[in-house]
Amino acid sequence: MSEISDAPVRISEIFGPTIQGEGLLIGLPTVFVRTGGCDYRCSWCDTLHAVDSEYRGDWKPMSSDDIWAEVTRLSGGVPLTVSLSGGNPAIQPLRGLIARGHRENYRFALETQGSIAKDWFAELDYLVLSPKPPSSGMDTDWAALSNCLEAAGHGPKVALKFVIFDDTDYAYARSASARYPHLPVYLQPGNHTPPPPDDDDAIVDIDGVMDRMLWLVDKVSDDRWFDVRVLPQLHVLLWGNKRGV
Repeated sequence: MSEISDAPVRISEIFGPTIQGEGLLIGLPTVFVRTGGCDYRCSWCDTLHAVDSEYRGDWKPMSSDDIWAEVTRLSGGVPLTVSLSGGNPAIQPLRGLIARGHRENYRFALETQGSIAKDWFAELDYLVLSPKPPSSGMDTDWAALSNCLEAAGHGPKVALKFVIFDDTDYAYARSASARYPHLPVYLQPGNHTPPPPDDDDAIVDIDGVMDRMLWLVDKVSDDRWFDVRVLPQLHVLLWGNKRGV
């Protein structure tokens, strides 16, 4: 295991506790630590404030101690799950934060597209790999994603999550899940209407999202894909694409 770095972490926002809106831990009370910076530029990204370098000036360099002080303030010192998100949180030096939280019985979940592997993935409690489908405009490096799984080892519980907009995305998800048949799979309907990051009145096409959800339900049923879970993004249904703070 490599040494714990004291390098600062670029933070876009820290907020909660609120519910996890998607995937493996949907509905679970969570504090979110959203890092700044990403090696992807997905066409439908709904967190550009944590991705695009245009917003780099809004990202705050924070030490693990400072991040942890905010997490414990928000949670009232009561252990819960901390979601490490982004952007791509795998870019950031997060081992020290994870170690600090584990000493106080907090749990850590990280979601990443699987493009960058870190040895500290093995120290997570949950790892959600969310490779991006064709509608994102990004290409998947399957060797890199496999490296993420190898780095995680037998440490965290690992799952695959796919955002689905159309038949091409759906076929991609089926093919990807066949590569890793031992991993649970979560599908969620995509959201076409990301607002500007400073839009406090963000409006989402909920009818479109739910139509896509119903279409997905029919697809997996017709295809007899019975070991997959189809879920909405609860946070989108409740709050649209508003920022956490």
